[in-house]
Amino acid sequence: MRAAVLYAPKDLRIEPVAAAPLGPGEVEVRIEAGGICGSDLHYYFDGGFGTVRLREPMILGHEIAGTVSRVGSEVAGVKPGQRVAVNPSRPCGACRYCAEGKQQHCLDMRFYGSAMRFPHVQGGFREVLACDTAQAVPVPAAMSAAQAAFAEPFAVCLHAVNRAGRLLGKRVVVTGAGPIGALTVIAARRAGALEIVATDVADAPLAAAKRVGADATVNVAERDALARYAADKGYFDVMFEASGNAQALAGGLAVVRPMGVVVQIGIAGAEMSLPMNVVVAKEIELRGTFRFHAEFALAVALIGGGLVDVMPLLTATVPLAEANDAFALAADRSKAMKVQLAFG
Repeated sequence: MRAAVLYAPKDLRIEPVAAAPLGPGEVEVRIEAGGICGSDLHYYFDGGFGTVRLREPMILGHEIAGTVSRVGSEVAGVKPGQRVAVNPSRPCGACRYCAEGKQQHCLDMRFYGSAMRFPHVQGGFREVLACDTAQAVPVPAAMSAAQAAFAEPFAVCLHAVNRAGRLLGKRVVVTGAGPIGALTVIAARRAGALEIVATDVADAPLAAAKRVGADATVNVAERDALARYAADKGYFDVMFEASGNAQALAGGLAVVRPMGVVVQIGIAGAEMSLPMNVVVAKEIELRGTFRFHAEFALAVALIGGGLVDVMPLLTATVPLAEANDAFALAADRSKAMKVQLAFG
């Protein structure tokens, strides 16, 4: 089968790789769609992020969906011919955090397309993938592979919204209007947010955020762009910081009301500084959010049931053979939100 294998920054090769044997509790999935994520872009252009570096050739990709082609001898509940969204998380199920229901913090996590451990965990940008039965989540018959491939990034945003607590009737600001920021807009609206404002330094992603439900957008590259929201110690009850930019975090704190909640989604290559005097004086709660667990199945149900529409964020679908072009397009924020690869 063919796979997108990264050897070094900008050295992505489409080449044949051996298919893994199918275990008794596994299913074989013929991948149909795979979304290019921000972490994939970091690997492709920079060879990693922070201390996580590419140390051996690695198949990229973790936003994937396809159709089951074979099942292992002990598999029940999933059949050949079913379309599935593939959950890229494979927690061990035995460590203390798995036992506590915090599988996203598993001590022996295997997450597709990740160089956090060595040997690296190979990713999902391949024509055929063998995964654990629990990772193959069946989707409704009318749900396309492109929709199903949005389940992973949307699950990230659902988990972030869950970390924020009750959003019903709250005023929300989302800083960073890339794919994760825009999907957070969708998730926050579904959770009952009264007003959602998205911010960014570029107009194109802001337009996309508006298309999926932001009430207003602000280009913070303009001088004093958020000044109207900073009066009387702030306007927003909750802030979702999706850019991973220290300036966005600091600027956002100025418009969050006293005793508001800040959920940090985005991460940067270097550690971010935090204006602690503001956090203390306004009694702001800062919460991290990391991956997801139960939210993956919820993402499938919401997208597949037509309760949310993620497809306005899909910019282009590019054949696997043209993966390098797809990565170049995905990195161009003036032209693209979400770019997916097509397999087969």
